[in-house]
Amino acid sequence: QVSLVESGGGLVQTGGSLRLACAASGRTFSLYAMGWFRQAPGKEREFVATISWIDDRTYYTDSVKGRFTISRDNAKRTVYLQMNSLKPEDTAVYYCATPKIRWDLPITSSQYDYWGQGTQVTVSS
Repeated sequence: QVSLVESGGGLVQTGGSLRLACAASGRTFSLYAMGWFRQAPGKEREFVATISWIDDRTYYTDSVKGRFTISRDNAKRTVYLQMNSLKPEDTAVYYCATPKIRWDLPITSSQYDYWGQGTQVTVSS
């Protein structure tokens, strides 16, 4: 059974940085894409970033390009989301996820099957 556990959320001021981590277990981590999503209060869950299992290519939603970086450490079975220049509109619960199918760069929530419990990120103005 696949398990995902996020950590690293917290409260930060506008312009600050946080690094989220997601530790995976239950199957061969290196053979599947990993993604980050977020959900703000009263809004739908939205895609943030994904990283390929094939060659570590990445893809981001436009609003975080140039500020967020997704990376993975296959030896540690962990995916990271480095978030810089944070804005109040980045406030949300952040979730990591991984699919059952070996998609290259999945960007829709329907492509993901396993989800973490989420970690809160709050950016104060």
